[in-house]
Formats: sequence, C-alpha cells, structure tokens
Amino acid sequence: MSDDDFMQDSDEEYDFEYEDDEEEDSGDVDIENKYYNAKQTKTTDSEEALQEFLSIPPLEPEKGDWGFKALKQAIKLEFKLKRYQEATEHYEELLTYVKSAVTRNYSEKSIDNMLNYIEKGHDDPKAVQCIEKFYSLTLQCFQNTNNERLWLKTNIKLARLLLERKDYHAVARKLRELHNACRKPDGTDDPSKGTYSLEIYALEIQMYSETRNNNQLKVLYQKALKVRSAVPHPKIQGVIRECGGKMHMSEENWKEAQSDFFEAFRNYDEAGDLRRIQVLKYLLLTTMLMKSDINPFDSQEMKPYRNDPRISAMTELVDAYQRDDIYRYEDVLQKNPDVLADPFIAENIDEVTRNMRTKGVVKIIAPYTRMKVSWIAERLRITEPEVMDILSFLIVDGRVKGRIDERQGVLELESQQDADHVQGITVLAEAVGNLFSAVFKNVDGFQSNQGDFMNSMSDPYADMGSLDDSVRPMGPGKRGRRFGLQQRAAS
Repeated sequence: MSDDDFMQDSDEEYDFEYEDDEEEDSGDVDIENKYYNAKQTKTTDSEEALQEFLSIPPLEPEKGDWGFKALKQAIKLEFKLKRYQEATEHYEELLTYVKSAVTRNYSEKSIDNMLNYIEKGHDDPKAVQCIEKFYSLTLQCFQNTNNERLWLKTNIKLARLLLERKDYHAVARKLRELHNACRKPDGTDDPSKGTYSLEIYALEIQMYSETRNNNQLKVLYQKALKVRSAVPHPKIQGVIRECGGKMHMSEENWKEAQSDFFEAFRNYDEAGDLRRIQVLKYLLLTTMLMKSDINPFDSQEMKPYRNDPRISAMTELVDAYQRDDIYRYEDVLQKNPDVLADPFIAENIDEVTRNMRTKGVVKIIAPYTRMKVSWIAERLRITEPEVMDILSFLIVDGRVKGRIDERQGVLELESQQDADHVQGITVLAEAVGNLFSAVFKNVDGFQSNQGDFMNSMSDPYADMGSLDDSVRPMGPGKRGRRFGLQQRAAS
C-alpha cells in the first residue's frame, strides 16, 4: 500500500460514526462491506477492484460518503492503469459530491491528496494532459464554492506543472495571479498567507534561475529570506536555498554558494526529498572551488552520506583535489562520465579542472629551468595549447618567473642562483650610486670653478699683469725675481 493510500485510509477512520443498532441501515452495511472487499481485492486484481468501486455510487439513494470514497479509489486505479479519459470523467463526478455530500474540510483534504497522488505520473505526456484537466476542473469547482485555500493550493500545483513544462510565459501569468491573491488591498503581502507567498516565491525563483535572470532572482531571493510569517515545508526552503546557491555560483561567490547549498541539503534531508543527493554533489563542488582543505563530511548532517555510492565519484574528486593528485582526478572523471550528466556540474567543473591542471603544471616544472612544452603536456595528458595557456597565466600572474620560446616550444625559467646573483649586483650598484652622491654632492660647483681656471689658461699671455700680480706674493725667492726681471726686459 502506498503512503497516499495509507494517508487516505487514515482519513477514513476518523469519519466512522457509531449509531444505535436500531437506526443502522442494512443497506449502508452492504455498501460498506462492498467497499472494503474492493479495497482488499485491489492488491491482487486491479480490474475486479475497479469494477467493485464503480458499482458503489449507484447503490446509494443519495450522494454520500461511501460513493465519494469509492470514486476516489476508482480514479486512482484508473490513473494507475493509464485510463486517463475515464479518470477525468469520474473525477468530474467526484467533484459533485463536494457541495453537499461531504464536509468542506474532508473534501478539501481528499482533493488535495488526490492531486498529490496524480502528480507522480507526470512523466507521461497523456498523464500531463490529464493532470492539467484535473487542475482546471478543481479550480472551476472551488472557485464557485469560495474555497480560497484549495484554490491557492491547486493554482500553485498548476504553476509547478507549467514550470516543469518550461512554459515560462504561462508560469509568469499564473504567478502574478497568485501574488495578487496573497496581497492586501494596499498591495502589501498578507501575513496570514505567508506560507503560500513563500511557495509562490520559490516557484518564481526557480523560473528566474532556469532563465538565468540573475537581477530578478537576487531581488526575489532576498524577499523570500525576509518572509517571517510563514511555516513552510522544508522542501520549499530547500528549493529557495538551492536556487540561491546557483545564483552565487554564477557570480563566483563560492563561500555564499557553499552556505546556501548546505542549507538546501539540510532542508531536503529533513523533508526526506531525494533532491538532497544532487544538492550534496553541488556542495562538494563548491568545496573544491573554494580550494578548501576542510573535509565536508566532518559535519554532523553529512556524516551518514560519507560512503553513499550515489556520491562516490564526487567524493573521490574532492579527495584527489585536496591531495593535488591530478592523475587520480582525471581518472575519476574519465571513469564516471555520469558526473557531467548534470548541466550545472558540467558548467562549473571546468574551473575545478583548470585549477587542478594549474597546480599540476607548477608541481611538474618546479625542479627544472628549461623544458619543452610538449613534455609538460604529455605528463599532464592534455594538449599543448592548454599548457601554453596555463603557463602564460602563471607568468602574467607572477607565480612563475620565466619566458616561453614559442618558436621552439620551450619554457625557460630563471634559476634561483641567477636571480640571487642579479639581485646582489643590483643592490651593489644602488649602494655605489648612493656613495657617489654622498661624496660628490657639491660636484657641480667644483666643475664650474675648474672650468673658469682652464679658460684663463687657454691663452697664457692674455693677461700677464694679472698673472704677475698673482705671482708676486710668493716672496723674494729666486724663481719670482727671475720671472719679474724677464718681464721687465721684455717690456
């Protein structure tokens, strides 16, 4: 028995009424027995059970509980047997019981459970058409009965179905209608409908995430986080956080993305939703993009999934990344092509792969000063243009000191010894320059006086008088007197 059947059965238990034997109608007892016999039969023979259920409504003189219950079971069986046209016809008949045959709360809960049940078959195109018809009939019925809660729930389900079909224009129209229904007359959000508002925001966030409208997505994401009047299902919070993580990833904000993916995983896990496995893969992806050495499985929430075979490939990738093992990383990707089946992972794993190859290049060239680019490519098992691209980035970024000879396809690195020698010469040259400046700081004045003296000496007979005056103070030595006598003789 499915969970939905169990829930439906539990609903029926509360509807039993105990009356005196004198008032008990034997006809009702026969109908009740027929109903439960059909329920036992449906586990072994669906066709026979279906006929039994459909034979119950005509037995009631007036529409009542047993006819309502029998039609519910019949519709589920017809949907299971893919008799969608018959299921639609009987569902339309079921809705006629809502107005008078059953209570409002019971009918609302039963219809909601029914819609939840048929949602599971939306992979079949014919089933999708049937589901859409169910939604349309439900909206028509409960709009006339003024049941706003079920009207909102059904419209949200319809918007979700349209979103799965990627009919974004129809989704946008439906979401505007839902937003208006959840607002006060002054245009502000109605706190009493906070839970519905949050579900609507979640659908709108999903739509903008799929259409990559990050501007609107960011606004709605912040609005959704500020809703405090709701008590949403954890799955709704998981959807909002997952889309928020993808938004942050598109902006390369790895830290915020990791935080949102963790919250999404935690909420999906609490809701028992299988989406938690895919989000856990996104969380491991952001761990690598953050270049974190922290083991994500150290957290209490993630420990039970450490050895889960569904994420084993991503776990091995993280392990290889944190150990800088490029060969192991490449082998895991080649042996697990299903990792790239998710478009979101395929879009962002390239950044991780480039980081791994960059670290691999740095590790390989470290012991050498001259090597061929083709040799590096062979060691890393990638193409030469990819190696050239990585080397160019490393040189421009300053992480590698060297140059690439593109004609010969050779990388030449500066050895540390040569670099130290050049640095020593540079320091010595700077020291000599500083010393010269300190010693000859008045060199300009010295050069000016020396120039005047040399100009005067260029013509020794130009100004003998001044020269004679300058020589006389030397005293009465022989050389001075002889030079003076020669002057007078010449005159």
